[in-house]
Amino acid sequence: MSISAKFAFICGDDEFLVSDRGKAWFEEETKGITDELSKEVIDARGNNLDEVSQIVDRFIEAIQTQSMFGEKKIVWLKAVNFMANSQTGNAKGTLELLEHLKSVLESIDTEVVSVLITASPVYKVKSFYKWCIKEGDSEIIDSGKDGTARIEEKIQKTCSDLGIKISQSTIQLLNDKVNGNNRLIAMEVEKLTTYVEKGGVITEELINEMVPNFGEGDFFEATDAFFSGQLEWTLEALNRHFFTQTEARPLLGSLQSRNRLMIQLRILKDSGELGIGFQRISQNDLARIFGKFREHFDEDTSKSNLNVFTQNPYYLGRLLKDVNHFSLKNLIDFQIAFAETFEAIVETPKDPIAIFNQLAIRCLGD
Repeated sequence: MSISAKFAFICGDDEFLVSDRGKAWFEEETKGITDELSKEVIDARGNNLDEVSQIVDRFIEAIQTQSMFGEKKIVWLKAVNFMANSQTGNAKGTLELLEHLKSVLESIDTEVVSVLITASPVYKVKSFYKWCIKEGDSEIIDSGKDGTARIEEKIQKTCSDLGIKISQSTIQLLNDKVNGNNRLIAMEVEKLTTYVEKGGVITEELINEMVPNFGEGDFFEATDAFFSGQLEWTLEALNRHFFTQTEARPLLGSLQSRNRLMIQLRILKDSGELGIGFQRISQNDLARIFGKFREHFDEDTSKSNLNVFTQNPYYLGRLLKDVNHFSLKNLIDFQIAFAETFEAIVETPKDPIAIFNQLAIRCLGD
């Protein structure tokens, strides 16, 4: 952070890149700080004026509360979404809260506390945005200009740390597969690395086999986001989905279908058939386990989410990592929540984004 700036400000049009840069800043600033209470991350996603007010109050309390052991405090106001051109962002009450936030930021003692604000998207005509750019140690991330280089560097580092190689052309293929979504690129590479031995190569053939085509407006991203257990990504993916789509039932069907498979995989893990060491599933693994459970399934071998043994083993391997995020009770509770969401969709068909946001918060929120 520059000597004169009271706070750091990182913003841009790609929330994943902004948060990734913010994470790097936060990790650097907190090096050597042993008191965990001196490191505070505040989720700054506010969907209405009341939530924005609570976020601002929590932030003010955080920067005004000193560390118990005299260490410098590091506070990250993360994923601010009320600087956008939205109903909440443009509300009179929000603008007044931002003016109050400005006066608080001006009074920061940088010897006592370091502050980072990350925001995406931002409405650049807003006076608070202009003030942050001028007064803060600011960085604007342009996904078009900076995104390709940043994500390629991140992928190469991830693979290099694991002793795995990936070519630029292979990264481009992956980019095309996920429709240029940087968060999905990073997530898919993380999954792909579990299928390649140290010293190996992530090939175009592997990507074509393992990575679905995430077309614009489809529901693959929202489903993957939900079962990653990451609330932040899920809410972003839902917003992207319903920006181009109005029909909610296909997405709900995708969540229910995936969850049925997750329940079966969770049972197999809990039974010891898919132990802790399993990071992938082979056809031989499926055949061996199916031999033990054959009596519980009918003779129909056509692909069905009601029978995990009819699925592609590579696809099931992709799901294994996500299964570890949830207990069997979690997954059963999800299925109940999905059924209740269907009823809500029938009753209020014109407001699917609000219904699905509530579903995500209910299932994935703390």
